[in-house]
Amino acid sequence: MSQKENIIIFDTTLRDGEQSPGASMNIEEKLRIAHQLERLNVDVMEAGFPIASDGDFEAVKKIAQTIKGAQIAGLSRSNNMDIDRAWEALKYAGDRGRIHTFIATSDIHMKYKLKMSKQEVLDTAVAAVTRAAGYTPNVEFSAEDAVRTQLPFLAQVIEAVIEAGATTVNIPDTVGYTIPSEYYDIIRYLKGNVSNIEKAVISVHCHNDLGLAVANSLAAVQAGARQLECTINGIGERAGNSSLEEAVMTLRTRHDIMPFTTNIVTEQITPSSKLLSTITGIPVQPNKAVVGVNAFAHEAGIHQHGVLMDKSTYEIMTPESVGLNQNKLVLGKHSGRHAFVDRLKQLGYDLSKEEIQKAFVRFKTLADLKKEIFDEDLDAIVADEVLRVPETYRLEQMNVSSGSFAAPTATVAMEVNGKIKRTAVMGDGPVDATFKAIKKLTKSKATLLNFSVGAITGGTDAQGECSVRLQSTEGREVLGQGAHSDIIVASAKAYINALNKMIVAEKRSHTSI
Repeated sequence: MSQKENIIIFDTTLRDGEQSPGASMNIEEKLRIAHQLERLNVDVMEAGFPIASDGDFEAVKKIAQTIKGAQIAGLSRSNNMDIDRAWEALKYAGDRGRIHTFIATSDIHMKYKLKMSKQEVLDTAVAAVTRAAGYTPNVEFSAEDAVRTQLPFLAQVIEAVIEAGATTVNIPDTVGYTIPSEYYDIIRYLKGNVSNIEKAVISVHCHNDLGLAVANSLAAVQAGARQLECTINGIGERAGNSSLEEAVMTLRTRHDIMPFTTNIVTEQITPSSKLLSTITGIPVQPNKAVVGVNAFAHEAGIHQHGVLMDKSTYEIMTPESVGLNQNKLVLGKHSGRHAFVDRLKQLGYDLSKEEIQKAFVRFKTLADLKKEIFDEDLDAIVADEVLRVPETYRLEQMNVSSGSFAAPTATVAMEVNGKIKRTAVMGDGPVDATFKAIKKLTKSKATLLNFSVGAITGGTDAQGECSVRLQSTEGREVLGQGAHSDIIVASAKAYINALNKMIVAEKRSHTSI
C-alpha cells in the first residue's frame, strides 16, 4: 500500500458502552460525553437506541441538535417502527444523521432468536434498509453475529442491502468469537464475493470476550475494512468492545506496517477516559493500555535508567501524545477561579457558571483541608458536585461513633423526597451502621454486592473515594460513587448515589420496550 488511507472512527460509547452493567447515563451525562467525543474528533458517534425508551430518544435528539461536527447515529432493529422512531430523533442532524439498522444472520440466531428462514431475514434486511434510505442516504446495516454466519449467505445479504441503499455495511463479531486470521479471511471473502462491495464502507464491530477485540479490528483493517466501531476505555456489554484508544494509538504508532490515519485528536484520549470513568464510576484497570495509571510508569531499575537516557528506549508513544499531563500538582488554597476553570477545561470539563460555582466552593473547602490539590481531586469534585443523577435522596449530615469498646453507631439525617428524616442505627462497624441507617430512612430493599475504598491521591490528607454496587429486587445492578476527606462520609455518599441511580434506571425501564 503506497498511500495512507483514513480510517473512520465510529464511537459507540453512548450506545453499546452504556450497556455495561452500572454504566447507565442520564441525558445530561450523555451530552457531556458527546461534547468530549466532539473534542476527540470522532467521525461518527452512536448516540443511542431511540426506541428503547423515552430517555434514549431524548438523548439522541438532543445530541443530534447540539453536536455539529460528527455524524450522529441511532440504532434500530429492522422494522418500520424502530426506523421511523430513529429518524424522528436523528433528523435534526440533517445529512449527518445516520440510521443504523440490524438483523441477525447466523444460523443459531435465526433458529433460536428470530425463528425466521434465510429468505425472511434477507427480505427483512432489504425492506429495513429501503425504508431507512427513504429518510437519509446515510444508512448503515449490521449483520448481527456475522462471524458465525455462513459466508455465502452473509455475502448475499450484504450485496442485497448495498443494492437497497446501505452506504456502510457492518460485519460485527457480536459475541467476541473470532480470531484475527479468521476475521481477516471473512473480510477478504466479502471483498471478493460481493459484486457491489466498493459502493459501501466495510465496518467492523468487535467484542472482547476472548480479549481479541482490538487485534481483530486491526486485522479487518488490513483486510479492507475502513470503519472501526469502538468505545472509550473499551466499555460495553459483557467483556466490552474494541478500545478506541488502543486501536487509534496502534494505527498511529505502527505506520510502518499499517499506513492508515485517523482524524482523532489523540491528546484528548486521556481527558475522554477520565470523564467517562468519572460519570459511570467504572474505573480503568491500572495496567490498561494507553490510559491506565501504569501505562507510562517504569519501576524496574533498568527501565528507569533507559528512559532517563532516552524515552524511546521503553516508551513507544509519549504521555503527552495521549493528553497525559506529567505535572499533576496544579492548585492550592491560594489559587483563584481563573486557574481553577482553566484546569477544568484542560481536563475536559465544560461547565456552566452555576456548575463552576458549585465545584469552586467545594474546591475551596477541600483546599483548606489539603495542602495540594491534584487532577484526581478535581475529577472527584466534579463527579460529586456536578455529574450527579437527580437526587431523590440527599445526605444532609451524619455522625458516627466507633471504637474498640463501644458498638458502632451512625446517626444520619437525609432528605427523602423533599423531607428531612433522621435515624440512629448500630452496626458491625461504622460503614455497616451507616448503610443500615440509609436503608432504614429510604426503605430500600437493595442488596449490597460490592463495596470498595481507595485513596484518590497519596498522603494522610487524601480524599477517600468509595464505590458501592447494589442490586435491586428485580436483579438490576447499579454502581454508586462518592468522595470526601472523611471515608465514612464518602461511603454514605456512594451508597446514596447508587440508590439515586437505581431510581433513574427503574424509571427508564418502565418506559422501555
